[in-house]
Parts: sequence; structure tokens; C-alpha cells
Amino acid sequence: MNTLTGKVAIVTGASSGIGRATAKLFAAEGSKVVAAARRQAELDRLIAEIKEAGGEAVALAGDVKDESLAKTLVETAVARFGGLDIAFNNAGIVGAMGPLPEMTLDDWHATVDTNLTASFLGAKYQIPAMLERGGGSLLFTSSFVGYSNAGPPGMAAYAASKAGLIGMTQSLAAELGPKGIRVNAVLPGGTATEMAPTDDPEAKAFVESLHALKRMAAPEEIARPVLHLASDAASFITGTAQLVDGGVSVRFG
Repeated sequence: MNTLTGKVAIVTGASSGIGRATAKLFAAEGSKVVAAARRQAELDRLIAEIKEAGGEAVALAGDVKDESLAKTLVETAVARFGGLDIAFNNAGIVGAMGPLPEMTLDDWHATVDTNLTASFLGAKYQIPAMLERGGGSLLFTSSFVGYSNAGPPGMAAYAASKAGLIGMTQSLAAELGPKGIRVNAVLPGGTATEMAPTDDPEAKAFVESLHALKRMAAPEEIARPVLHLASDAASFITGTAQLVDGGVSVRFG
């Protein structure tokens, strides 16, 4: 039996990177997947690959900042697959970078609303559906930025949003633990996704140098710890900020 046989999962930010790798892994491990992202064409390719490999998945294109998408994702999970057991609120952006006095309010909102408020909206609708199933696993993608001393300058909005996710994780874990819902955050290090500076050799080398492993992760290397936290193998793990950072925190504390 696969790790997630009989489970139903929502994955946001699923068109690329960590979200895409996780959606494919969840499906390979037996979960039915509801995948969300902004780009329909990329989602269509993801669903085709999952189905070709024998999995079950559907996709909804939309902006995670839109409350109606959060509601519809849960409704789709229930209508198509019978309920919801796992939600990986992964969608996020780096957003505008630079000195805080030069940041506009629109820039701030774009980052915080995508990374933090959208996760609130997701959880708002995911929690009641999980309670209907008697419990579940609620997951967020945070970051070592805003958590360790490796936070780079010029990323105040990003750091604030990712630190906020950790606070929300801890509060929800205490609130929902008695009801059978585990809540955890995954904190990736530099990962080779569209958001990473992989096209700039100098920037790529700098990011790699921050890590004890002296390299960036492949998205699949983040997806595997997410799978663990989503699964019953992590049945006594809740309220954690799970570093999957290649040793950034070891180097910078």
C-alpha cells in the first residue's frame, strides 16, 4: 500500500517547482490530488502526467489571493473525491526586493497577501472539511528567511510573510490538535525553481554558498519531507517549523 492511499489532497502553487513535485509525489503515493495555480497550460500538463502514471487528479486555475478559489478547491475535493485529508498551501512569491522605505504599499500587499493571507484563506475552508473526515494534515511553505539569521537584506515583506506563516502554524497546531488536525510548516532552503536565480551564475553561486551542502535543492528533495509530514508516519508531529534547508541554519544560526 502506498503512503497516502485513500487520502485526498489540495496542493497550491502546483504548476511548477515544489508544488508540482509534491502534487506528483502525492499522486504516486496514492492520494487523489486537487492542484491549483495561476497557469492553466502548466496545470494541464501536470494532470496529464499524473494520469499517465496511473494517478487521479484535477486542476483549478486561479489566484490564491481570491477567496473564491480557496472555497472552490475544497468544494471540488469533496464533490470529486469525497472529502479532504491533506492541504499543502505552498503558493508564494518573492515579491519586490529592496530597501523598505522604497517599497510601495502595493508591493507589500502583493507579497504578504500571496504568501500569508492566501494561506489563511486556504485554511479557513480546508479546516472544516478536514474536521468532517475526523482530522487531517495542514501544511504551509515558509522559509529559512524570516526564521534564521541567514535572512538577506532587502526582503522585509517576504521575511515578514514567511515568519507569519510559522506563527499561524503554531497557533493552529495548538487549536486543532485536540480535533485531530496536525499543522506544520516546511522551511526550504534555496531550491532550483523558477523563483531561484539559476540563470545568473554569480547569483546562483552565492545562494549555493549559503548552504552547508553548497548546493540548492531539487524540488523533489523538498517534496519528500512534505510527504512525510502529510502522512501517518508523522502522526505525532505538529506545530513544527521543519527546516529542509541544506544546512543554512547550521551556518548562520
